[in-house]
Amino acid sequence: MTTHTGRHFLQIPGPTNVPDRVLRAMSAPTIDHRGPEFSALTLRVLEAVKTVFATTGPVVIYPASGTGAWEAALVNTLDPGGRVLCFETGHFATLWQDMARSLGLVVDFVPGDWRHGVDPGSVQDKLAADTSHTVKAVCVVHNETSTGVTSRIADIRRAIDAAGHPALLLVDTVSSLGSIDYRHDEWGVDVTVAGSQKGLMLPPGLGFNAVSAKALEASRTTSHPKSFWDWKPVIEANKRGFFPCTPATNLLYGLDAALQMLLAEGLAQVFHRHARHARATRAAVRAWGLEVLCADEREYSGSLTAVLMPEGHDADEVRKIILERFDMSLGAGLGKLTGRIFRIGHLGHLNDLSLAGTLAGVQMGLELAGVPTDPSGVNAALDVLRSP
Repeated sequence: MTTHTGRHFLQIPGPTNVPDRVLRAMSAPTIDHRGPEFSALTLRVLEAVKTVFATTGPVVIYPASGTGAWEAALVNTLDPGGRVLCFETGHFATLWQDMARSLGLVVDFVPGDWRHGVDPGSVQDKLAADTSHTVKAVCVVHNETSTGVTSRIADIRRAIDAAGHPALLLVDTVSSLGSIDYRHDEWGVDVTVAGSQKGLMLPPGLGFNAVSAKALEASRTTSHPKSFWDWKPVIEANKRGFFPCTPATNLLYGLDAALQMLLAEGLAQVFHRHARHARATRAAVRAWGLEVLCADEREYSGSLTAVLMPEGHDADEVRKIILERFDMSLGAGLGKLTGRIFRIGHLGHLNDLSLAGTLAGVQMGLELAGVPTDPSGVNAALDVLRSP
């Protein structure tokens, strides 16, 4: 067994490192979730979290993962047998459409190459051809965690409007919220899905739905069976600072602290920091002579970078060497990308020196694995990091 000193580098694209301030907040004694202190906490958190989603509407919080928040988005807005338009941008987009099918929805799944985001032109063409408006929702993953590709939500909204189609727009921001610029209201999103364990800098365990007025109206008439996921009792109880079920009290303590950190830094600066770290990472990848999986520079992710391995080299072997030698975890390739890529997470609670150490560990691991690389990668990243 290898003995490691120092801290473990958790550089997967989520769950991310939890700041000490958030950990300390979560370690406070649990309080009565029916009492006035908890009510004040809930009301404060619900108001602050709207800023991160860039919405003035309700944000529903569940003691659940992002997968639960996916299900809540679907069952609150769609009837069984309803038709949804989904796009194959990666592993998580594929899982979301699988869930939709399992819930009795009819899915039109547009194939993709896992290197590009959703094509707004394809959205417009598909909806324009649906003259009877059988498509009830368009489901898009904003930042595909498995590929490091970010779809252009504002352009997709314009495409829906150009087609003159009334379909709802449902967007997964699990790995983009709090890391990449996102605007629920301005971009006309109807349900935004998120989780706590990435840009919000918390452990897994909270799922979120930001809900538009149009989505709320749809929820009043949908016939899809639901109980735990039903928005109505949550929103009603939230008005008084409570929840209809037992909430994840200590995670809400952590969320309160994390939101304070994000808002104190300023969301514009948070997004700038992530974009800058992403540029530095891509600079290192290119200097090594390797290829970034994302094939369109307009869709580069600020949250993570997926690195495509040369033929004949196994990405999982590289990850294994880096974990054993340098105590650093990198993201694996998922689905059809298993063994072909590794993913460097650069989101959440991260600074320049942590990123530089991460890239140094990757560079050493590539060399030890016998992957042909130019050793100038770290210096290329440092050139980016020298500028604010």
